Amino acid sequence: MGYQHPTFSAKSFGYKNKNHKENKMRVSFIGLGVMGYPMAGHLQKAGFDVTVFNRTQAKAVAWAKQFGGQYAETVAECVKNADVVLTCVGNDDDVRSMTTAATGAIPAMKPGAVLIDHTTTSALLAEELSAAAQQAGLHFMDAPVSGGQAGAENGVLTIMCGGDEALFAKMQPIFAAYGRSSVLMGTAGQGQRAKMVNQICIAGVLNGLSEGLMLAEQAGLDIPNLVACLKNGAAGSWQMENRALTMSQEKFDFGFAIDWMIKDLGFCLDEAAQLGLRLPMTENTMTAYQRLSAQGLGRMDTSVLIQAVKEAAKK
Repeated sequence: MGYQHPTFSAKSFGYKNKNHKENKMRVSFIGLGVMGYPMAGHLQKAGFDVTVFNRTQAKAVAWAKQFGGQYAETVAECVKNADVVLTCVGNDDDVRSMTTAATGAIPAMKPGAVLIDHTTTSALLAEELSAAAQQAGLHFMDAPVSGGQAGAENGVLTIMCGGDEALFAKMQPIFAAYGRSSVLMGTAGQGQRAKMVNQICIAGVLNGLSEGLMLAEQAGLDIPNLVACLKNGAAGSWQMENRALTMSQEKFDFGFAIDWMIKDLGFCLDEAAQLGLRLPMTENTMTAYQRLSAQGLGRMDTSVLIQAVKEAAKK
């Protein structure tokens, strides 16, 4: 069961707001990709004592220079004194290498510390990490995010959480630094399952938007005028607002890469199979993205789906 978190006072954490540098909670952030780099930056600007680790150390050095925080040369060094450790890396194997491996975070974290994984992973991995953390005397929460690079840079991410309710409340000062909304979806793994639903819905919207734009172009409609009209009606969506025009202009070299979407939709299909379900639209979208990736478009934005839709329409 999902629900909005209760009103929470962060006074006990010394935290006041994003612009008040008072919080001395020690936070470690592992993974400085397009999401993690700005998220860690927001934490430092919010007054947390932040230490970062990145496998490519040059990026950690650049982050420390830009935001004034600290960087560590190893995961163990990064997390050894942390109250909260945050991870935001690539896939399940990356998370394991940064957390449960002998050189990962869990063996080096102090008892009672909190591990929060912002990576989009399988729900099974979240449950695995929860068990590993509990065995080590730690607390765990899976907390995948939605909002993309722009959401991370602007500090307005949506955070889907799985874990303990009391822990969720205590982590609000952390989430407030880079999130606009955080919702507890249930126990460990449920945050990841909520993210799966999010990705399925995005796939559906992009399919509809691709077909609609294809028809509009062939019918001779003025696309900017059409988008300005539709975005304020029932067809309005984030994708309509932020991708429709670039799709019509065939601009795809930005945004959320389809190779990452392939990974995410794989989690969706695996979860559905475990539940005895088929997801026909998601299966078709997965096939389309895999075909596009094989054509060398794996780093293009997910909105490049329109090319696959147009190609299918010719047959």
